[in-house]
Amino acid sequence: MLASVYRQLLCFVGDVFRTVRLWCSIFNGLRELDRALRPRRMDVLKAEIERKRKELENRQLVGPQRKFFKREELIKQTTEEYEQRRRAKHQDEDDDESSSSLSVASLLKKKQEDERVLPRKEVIRRLRDRSEPILLFGETETEAFHRLRRLEILEPEVDRGLRNDFQEAMEKVDQIYLDEILKSQGKTEDGKSVHDVKVENDGTTLEDIQNIAQELGERRNKGKDAEMILTALKFILQMWGERLNARPEPEKTSMRGKLASATYGQTQSYLRPLFKRLRKGSIPEDILEHLVRIVKNMLLKEYVKANDAYLQMAIGNAPWPIGVTMVGIHARTGREKIFSQNIAHVLNDETQRKFIQALKRLMTQCQRLFPTDPSRSVEYNA
Repeated sequence: MLASVYRQLLCFVGDVFRTVRLWCSIFNGLRELDRALRPRRMDVLKAEIERKRKELENRQLVGPQRKFFKREELIKQTTEEYEQRRRAKHQDEDDDESSSSLSVASLLKKKQEDERVLPRKEVIRRLRDRSEPILLFGETETEAFHRLRRLEILEPEVDRGLRNDFQEAMEKVDQIYLDEILKSQGKTEDGKSVHDVKVENDGTTLEDIQNIAQELGERRNKGKDAEMILTALKFILQMWGERLNARPEPEKTSMRGKLASATYGQTQSYLRPLFKRLRKGSIPEDILEHLVRIVKNMLLKEYVKANDAYLQMAIGNAPWPIGVTMVGIHARTGREKIFSQNIAHVLNDETQRKFIQALKRLMTQCQRLFPTDPSRSVEYNA
């Protein structure tokens, strides 16, 4: 019994001793920390005292000749600085309000000008372009205009990108026809009819085209080939335009004549990207090779061969001409035989599709302008 009590007493004394040692170590650590931080606290205090002293010197309250100041002077200077900041802030707010009021006034004025300028005919045209009714039941013309404004703000140009470009070309031809009706005479100042298409003449002659037909593709000079292709295509386009302008006036104003003029204008716009690439020398090499064969055969009146080269460029002769890169989960043994010249360029992008289509029109017109044997023609007399 006494032995157990003695053991418990020894355990208690040991716990007390360990607790005392723990508290002593904590106290020693805090004392060391205080000793380490004391210089830093003194540095902070010295820096604050120095800042206060410099602030008083900047305010000219103390100096070499003045060792003390009145608190009243410090309060007075602080109050003046506060008033200056407050007045500057109010001035900025007044300027912002005046500028905002001016901007609102200018916007209202612009809106009124827009409402004044936009006629009813233009409102009807814009509503019809958006497939919207031009006038709802019980709606005034002003309310219809505001409805158009709402549609233009909420859905700006939703269907503009999908518009038919051939329809736009037809509208241009119709506008030219209306302008001709409004004029008292059917001739322009230079004696040309207003129904004539725009023809660009760069001075190329038929002899130059014959020389191009012999030299094209022979020198293996890509820059020279691109230049000769550009000259030849522009010459064919010029001959086509001159043939359209040589038509009699009743034929030009007929529906068939306007369709032909619209097709010519559309072809001009389609060929601009191709002409730009040829002029800058940025045409891809595979397309340039096809163009060399097409134009050379066209100028030599080998229209069947030119058509074959055109089909080679447009749809290719690959097993999967639409650009399929993998038709199964396993690679085929003849996979390496599909090169860039076998790919269908007509499906690469919309710009290429357009100038490839326009190139086919030039091939058709070249066959009509310079006919040859039926065996070398495509759809002879079609």
